[in-house]
Amino acid sequence: MEKILKKGTVSGLPVINFHAAGIDVGSTVMAVSYTDNTGYQCLLTTGCFTGELKELALLLASEGVKDVALEATGVYWMSLYEMLEEVDIQVTLIHPGHYNRSASLKTDENDSLWIHQYHSCGILRNSHIASEHYRELRNYIHERNTVQHQKSETLTRIQRLLTMMNLKLHHLISDIEGAGGLSILRAVASGVTHAETLVDLLDLKRFKASREDLVSSLEGIYKEQFVTLLKMKLQEYDFFVSQMKNYDTCIEATLQKIVVTVAGPSTLSESEKGKKNKYVRKNQYSFDAKKYLYQLPGTDLTRAEGLDEKMLLDVISVTGTDMSKWPTEKHFTSWLNLSPRRQKTGGKYIGNQTRKTNNAATQAFRISAQSVGNSSKGHLGILYRRLAARKGKRTATKAVARKIAVILYTLIKNKQEFCPLISAKRIAEQEEKKIRQLMKTAKKLGYSMQKIS
Repeated sequence: MEKILKKGTVSGLPVINFHAAGIDVGSTVMAVSYTDNTGYQCLLTTGCFTGELKELALLLASEGVKDVALEATGVYWMSLYEMLEEVDIQVTLIHPGHYNRSASLKTDENDSLWIHQYHSCGILRNSHIASEHYRELRNYIHERNTVQHQKSETLTRIQRLLTMMNLKLHHLISDIEGAGGLSILRAVASGVTHAETLVDLLDLKRFKASREDLVSSLEGIYKEQFVTLLKMKLQEYDFFVSQMKNYDTCIEATLQKIVVTVAGPSTLSESEKGKKNKYVRKNQYSFDAKKYLYQLPGTDLTRAEGLDEKMLLDVISVTGTDMSKWPTEKHFTSWLNLSPRRQKTGGKYIGNQTRKTNNAATQAFRISAQSVGNSSKGHLGILYRRLAARKGKRTATKAVARKIAVILYTLIKNKQEFCPLISAKRIAEQEEKKIRQLMKTAKKLGYSMQKIS
């Protein structure tokens, strides 16, 4: 750690946080500005080795620093964040864009001084960071999603390889990752090339295609190079599947640790279990995630439309179950960038500000909205398709994602059960409105409508 470069007092705006510090985070150097026990502002630089960061955390604690503003730069802030937490220093993680318009020479030391100045005056906003167990859960889920994406890419390469072999199996079988499709692929990789023999491995009652079409689709070019590549791709697929199961074990162990700190019932009753999904998707968790999702917020969230186990874990690993950080659902949806941010100038509305985000919770809500729009027959699915027809899928996705976020926020914060009667009432209202529109159109054209008995 280098010597102190400058001493002085914080001046300018009224000071609110007297025992504050500001740190400009880098990959090799940390620039630190803080107020010591005597009330003087100190400036120093230090390296980023573990010993140096621990020494810095102990120094700040010994100087009476209570709150540190930390710049969120890549992933470099994470190690220092945890070390400051260990010495009971409150950490305020800030977005670099909140102070980068200061009119001064751009240096690490000047950045730390500006961060310290702003934070002492209470100007900077704190970013949401979940507790330690939820951060651990988020890391496991993030890596599992990465492996899942790699598995999907491997399946895409397998389909490309089948096209090169002129095998049209993936055009007749909707999912080559199913039991039937994988049995065919493994047989081809083991050297079986006779089409009739390959079709005998399938349960033809489960396929719409006829036996003759399946036999024709399996008559292809079985060159040694293609068979070898298929065998290697299947090995990659098996590896990714096994890795996902390993991450499932880690995720379940982390959920068990979180549940220990949360009071809740140990199991779901028969009435709370509800109906099981008729179709189980391949990428769902291999353990009973619904049990933990009930124990954490104290209510069965999966009963609501658009909230499944995988999506809920993606969101809760980012937000946690403490919704008091967002006073209302409007604050929550604004944090997710799912609400419009109107711009006014000269007293006139000039449009909405477009904001980009890499928030994993936002992405989960958007994916859920698209899934609801494509398959759900509930009121959210009807709303998605109506908005998509009028304003486009982009607007529909954002609007429905916001509604799902509001439902989740309300259920967790109030610890209340989802009421399906509300959804049924909205569907009935939408049907009545559509009937009135049709009757009005028919009357204009000189026709009358009556209900079929």
